[in-house]
Amino acid sequence: QPWNENLYKVNENSPKLSKQRAEEFHTMTAKGLFLSKRARPDIQPVISFLCTRTKQPTQEDWQKLTKMMKFLNGTKNDVLTIGADGSHIIEWHVDAAFAVHPDYKSHTGATMSMGKGAIYSASKKQKVNTRSSTEAEIVASDDVIGQILWTRLFLKAQGYPVKENIVY
Repeated sequence: QPWNENLYKVNENSPKLSKQRAEEFHTMTAKGLFLSKRARPDIQPVISFLCTRTKQPTQEDWQKLTKMMKFLNGTKNDVLTIGADGSHIIEWHVDAAFAVHPDYKSHTGATMSMGKGAIYSASKKQKVNTRSSTEAEIVASDDVIGQILWTRLFLKAQGYPVKENIVY
């Protein structure tokens, strides 16, 4: 796994990176963001967090980036496989991690499958603070409902009949 349970924890006492190392951090995070959107959705949670740390990255952030890079190196031959199983059912899995960011905001994760693999996935920090895990789950659903509805309409417009559009 490209992260551990300390991903969202920030040590305020961790030393700041030098200007050159901070630029490297920013460049590698940007490359990871591109990669996570195109071929490696498995690194989205760590990239989402690292993107919030590019202004003043620390040694701790560098270690998290290094862990992700080692994971990518160790799994470089893995293949992303996606496909539709012919059932014409779209399944969405939406979840929230409550108050995991330093500012106590929650985190939304979502995937869409049509039978084989995650055709769409998202991992992002929520824009509002929530008071409970239940409220965070509702915000997570709201974060992705536009994509859920648009995908269904898009597939229908392409001539692909959608029997069910299920949200878990």
